[in-house]
Amino acid sequence: MDEELSRDEYIVVKAMENGVTIIGLTRGKETKFHHSEKMDRGEVMIAQFTAHTSAIKIRGRAHIYTKHGMVEAGE
Repeated sequence: MDEELSRDEYIVVKAMENGVTIIGLTRGKETKFHHSEKMDRGEVMIAQFTAHTSAIKIRGRAHIYTKHGMVEAGE
């Protein structure tokens, strides 16, 4: 992925319950976990896709806002 393009890709995650987990996954031949965060209800995190982050996994009830719209996780 072009570095310039990846800098434009953000998501906003709003935790709707305590204990929401956000996990960053690496880019490359093997996908691996490289970072995780725990969020409490009402907390908001802005995450960015980069040359090292190809995917973000979210566990728990959360609203995820992207340029494509909003998705509800954990229903």
